Order: sequence, then structure tokens, then C-alpha cells
Amino acid sequence: MAQGGVDVREWASGIRLSGFAVIMLSLVVLGTWVLVPTLGTYLEQRQRIAAVQESVQVTKEQIDELEQARARWEDPAYITTQARERLYYVKPGEVIYLIDDDLDPATLPPEQQQVSEEIEERPADWMPQLLRSITSAGLAKTAVETPAR
Repeated sequence: MAQGGVDVREWASGIRLSGFAVIMLSLVVLGTWVLVPTLGTYLEQRQRIAAVQESVQVTKEQIDELEQARARWEDPAYITTQARERLYYVKPGEVIYLIDDDLDPATLPPEQQQVSEEIEERPADWMPQLLRSITSAGLAKTAVETPAR
């Protein structure tokens, strides 16, 4: 035997189990074997219950929103506003003007350019600009007043 090692046979022979201890140990193992799947089933059912309760809460919120929408549609002023906005209804004697393309072509964004397959790296020289900004702010002799509104 190696120096400093433990002889397993000698250690195992020192363990004495009575019949009662063997029965109790087997009952603990059997109980664990029976209860672990049951516990897993219990936890899975609790998760399902929590998910269903959350689903019920979301459905209740949707029902509340739909009831509010139905209550709005019972108001004649809301119906009139929706008819005027959505269907362009007008009252007798009113004239409605619809303007199409009222934006200046110069303010429209330019056409989207094709995306390049190549990666370009552009130099970012931000540190000198930051230092210039800090020094110009620190060396300014007068502060600029903003007009009062």
C-alpha cells in the first residue's frame, strides 16, 4: 500500500449495519425514488398555473380596453369626429381641401444608396476637436446670453 493512502477494504470492514439501518436506508431511497418525479410534476403544474393566470390577466386587460373603446363609440361627438377624420365626412355647407404632395422637394430625403459589400474604416479624429472645444469654452471672455422667451 502507498504511503499516506487509505485502505478501502479496512475502512469498509469497519462499517457495521444493522437490519434496522438497512431497512431505514432502503425506505429513504425508495421514498426519494417515488417523491422526486411527483415533485417535478408538482413544480411543472405550478408553472402552468402561473402561466394560465398571467394569460387570464392579459385577457382581462384586453377586455377592459375593448369595453373602453365600446364606451367611446357610444358618444355621439366621438362618432362625429371619427367620421370626419376617417371618412372625410363634412357638414352641409363645409368645403374640405385635401392637399397632396405639399412638401418641398428640397426637404425630401435623397434616394437611398445601395449598401456596399465592402467594409470601410473612416478615421475618427475626435480628440483634437474635443480639446479645441474645451479650450475655447474655457478661454471665452464673455458668455453669450440667450434671449428670454
